[in-house]
Amino acid sequence: MSTLYDITLTIQYLYDSPAGSSRTLLRMMPRTLPHQRVITGLVAVDPDPSYRQDGKDFFGNHTVELAHDTPLSELSFRFSGRVESARPPAGLDLSTVLAELSRDVEEIADIGPDTPHHFCARSERVRDVPEIAAYARALTRPDMSSFDAAQTLSTALHAEFDFDPTATDVTTDPAVAFRNRRGVCQDISHVMIAGLRSIGVPAGYVSGFLRTVPPKGQPRLEGADAMHAWVRAWCGHETGWVEFDPTNAMLAGSDHVVVAYGRDYADVAPVKGSLRSAGPHETRHFVDVVPVDPA
Repeated sequence: MSTLYDITLTIQYLYDSPAGSSRTLLRMMPRTLPHQRVITGLVAVDPDPSYRQDGKDFFGNHTVELAHDTPLSELSFRFSGRVESARPPAGLDLSTVLAELSRDVEEIADIGPDTPHHFCARSERVRDVPEIAAYARALTRPDMSSFDAAQTLSTALHAEFDFDPTATDVTTDPAVAFRNRRGVCQDISHVMIAGLRSIGVPAGYVSGFLRTVPPKGQPRLEGADAMHAWVRAWCGHETGWVEFDPTNAMLAGSDHVVVAYGRDYADVAPVKGSLRSAGPHETRHFVDVVPVDPA
């Protein structure tokens, strides 16, 4: 059964002194996938840019390249659209056991954006952390299925981490978040990715949205007031990619709307760029994910 969502994401920057020569790369538009369809979608920019180019990056994420050549005291980016999500329920665990998963990876000759080869080694924001590797090895066994290993790690991190938006920021190293066992969805996802790669499971980062209002009688999920993050793990030829939400100890379901796939946050940041400015600035971030009753 599919679910329709009306989604808005607004990111605003307010500058005490006018900023100029802004160059920005946006990844705010949800993806169209086998289980997800963008019915309508628009990324708007205020003020209008001097230059705009819509396209896709290596991983297939929608991008918007922008340039502003006039001084800015305020800059706003807004996505609004309707998305249909229809993830199938989880089936039988047919994933490859950990001890044989590397063989499955080696047998893949393709090096396209969705193949596991790009998600095995360290990346810009997820390096090798011995403490995380030891933690992952202690929780898993070579004869476990790769799906079971990923789910075990996801459940353990959920149990041990305190969701604390004040404990970290966007630049926090996963090793620090793991040591303190505090942070937000970005931190927990980075730690899980590091742990999975250390035991031979290709793993990547997913950015997206989580429904704001839970179904009647169910608890509100962590991370629903901002862009959310979770993990995708490659579990062998038969199973392929599976998405886990360690912040909420669950598989990603129809409440999870994918915006971008990458190796870590550096590949999927909704706003990335540079500008000339002096003095402080303020950032505001608003997300609304509203289920739509079918007509």
